[in-house]
Amino acid sequence: MIPLHRSPEVAEAQRTGTPVVALESTIITHGLPAPQNIEVARQLENEVRANGATPATIAVLAGRLHIGLDEAQLTQLAHAKDVAKLSRADLAVCIAQGGTGATTVAATMIAAHAAGIQVFSTGGIGGVHRGAEHSFDISADLQEFSKTPVTVVAAGAKAILDLPKTLEVLETLGVPVIAYGQDDFPAFWSRSSGLPAPLRLDTPQAIAKSHATRAALGLAGGQLIANPIPADAEIPRPEIERAITTALKDAEARDITGKSVTPFLLDRIYHLTQGRSLTANVSLALNNARLAAGIASELGKM
Repeated sequence: MIPLHRSPEVAEAQRTGTPVVALESTIITHGLPAPQNIEVARQLENEVRANGATPATIAVLAGRLHIGLDEAQLTQLAHAKDVAKLSRADLAVCIAQGGTGATTVAATMIAAHAAGIQVFSTGGIGGVHRGAEHSFDISADLQEFSKTPVTVVAAGAKAILDLPKTLEVLETLGVPVIAYGQDDFPAFWSRSSGLPAPLRLDTPQAIAKSHATRAALGLAGGQLIANPIPADAEIPRPEIERAITTALKDAEARDITGKSVTPFLLDRIYHLTQGRSLTANVSLALNNARLAAGIASELGKM
């Protein structure tokens, strides 16, 4: 079995029973521009610590799967060039070849579970891309939820996706989609997608109990906690939808496909919203880290 390289902070937390929250690393390498990427990575880790848990940012550095990064490693990753974007399909190849890669939702779930971490905080999950009936472009994140028993806190699926189809696929896969504190499924930059969430829970304790009950029943897979962006940071859905539509047309005109689509769209939307999408992205990510720390703490009590 591939060894896991736990940071001293994560190793000590697990030794003493302190709750741990996994964090992805693609937000550093592919999700945010410099210098915000390293600044936000630090803010997310500090937010987890401030709410009673230990952060474990996950990445592959020179073929070593790291569960938790120290300051030097965070800086190294933030400045690295040509970093692979790792999902289930390419995680093993990157490690075997001694490469460096940042983990997506799927790869972070795999590594977190291998390290005994039950809760993972991210910005938004991948899903069914618009036009998938022609391109068949569907994120591996959705299949991972049906396989790997990790509770993932996100502000819903990224709004650039086809949200109705994303919810349909999650339902087919038997994945619990649980809105936190509201009945609507959130849409990343906006508090509501206009779609009802399949399930609703209102406290970290209730979410932790649901996680533990799934395990007791022997049900495979994890659960998605859809945590709406704070009200003072959201971009109203009609406004962000206009920017998304423009960005999608630009991507099509430039024939951008595959893993390049999401980074291109996020960058284009950043410019179309004069940077407001980035401000909202940071706010929702910090909000998710707070909730994830609360859930991890409740699981620790159990």
